[in-house]
Amino acid sequence: MSQTPWKGQFQNSAVQLMSELAQRHRVLYVDYQFTIKDWLLGIMGRRDVPIRTLLKLDDSLTKLQLDNGSEIYIWVPPLALPINWLPNSSHDKALQWNVNQLTSELRGVMARIGMHHPLIVNAFNPVWGLPMIGHLNEFATVYYCYDEITAESWISRHGQRYEKDYLQQVDAVITTSEALRQSKSALQPNTFCVKNGANFTLFHQARLLAEKNPPSRPIVGYLGNADNRIDTNLIEYCVRVMPDVDFQFIGEVNEPDLQLRLSAFPNVIFTPSVPPEHLPALLANQSAAIIPFVCNEHTYTIYPLKINEYLAAGLPVVSTPFSILDEFNDVIELANDPENFARALRRALQDHSPERIRQRVETARANSWEKRAEEFESILQQIHSARDSKVLVDPIAC
Repeated sequence: MSQTPWKGQFQNSAVQLMSELAQRHRVLYVDYQFTIKDWLLGIMGRRDVPIRTLLKLDDSLTKLQLDNGSEIYIWVPPLALPINWLPNSSHDKALQWNVNQLTSELRGVMARIGMHHPLIVNAFNPVWGLPMIGHLNEFATVYYCYDEITAESWISRHGQRYEKDYLQQVDAVITTSEALRQSKSALQPNTFCVKNGANFTLFHQARLLAEKNPPSRPIVGYLGNADNRIDTNLIEYCVRVMPDVDFQFIGEVNEPDLQLRLSAFPNVIFTPSVPPEHLPALLANQSAAIIPFVCNEHTYTIYPLKINEYLAAGLPVVSTPFSILDEFNDVIELANDPENFARALRRALQDHSPERIRQRVETARANSWEKRAEEFESILQQIHSARDSKVLVDPIAC
């Protein structure tokens, strides 16, 4: 059960994990729950929406052949009512209607593929997950929590109160950072950590391309959504004192102040989101990469997806000390203020010895999605083994 579509413009952890697990397990991926509002935006061409599927003109269930040779089922659920804006009482009644529609059709889909007693992995959607417990003849339910729900405006309004109850009713929780594991274990002792990984094969292509055609001008890159996590003052300082270096932001810009302030500089490039397969060519032109996050309670719980993607490309990385990043002490540099960050960037732009590149690449290889899927699978096996006794082994730390 996912909160994000199977097809997207970025590397999603749930998609990556399920793609790997599909090599050894039968996986049914319940796609994003499109609302009537989404459907109307799709009709107007303002959002990518499977209009024909939602109108029942195309089969909502497909079997995809993945690049790794495995197969996975993708199911597009029925249209839902847009309810996030409603007050609690009205929201909860409308949510129950949405959930009843989804589970009714989902049981039919499961019957089609002979799936009768599944293990449910709910990817960061406790609002739908809580009322679904016990309605799919499930063997167990795992909550895959990859962000701090109080910091996400699109779900925090109702998500906080639902997550509190959901944590206590699921069989286990798997988080993507040690900070999240510590937080969620207060309500669910069977909480584990599997950090984000990297599509190593894809992002290592950038290193191979750069070896053939080294960058001609230094470019510092940022990959992913540019939002309120970014320290705009820090970035503006670096851009201003490093006019000989280009700063490229690849992805959506969801922080108007950031774009407004940086657009005034000729050495800033904003590149819209591109399909993942186009990212290596962009990263191959960069000389260093950054994670300039502010340091607060939200960012402290983040294990950044992009860090291993940068490293797979062989890029030196400069980051603020926003979270627990001890495992990267030997391959990235941390700086907590604008002046030190700019100085660290200068050093990073010269940090391209073969040995250092190899060290970064090998770190990313050890953190590939293949490795993460093995960790995830071992926890699922513990749940399976311990389900009858109702007791799991002691949670593992990251």
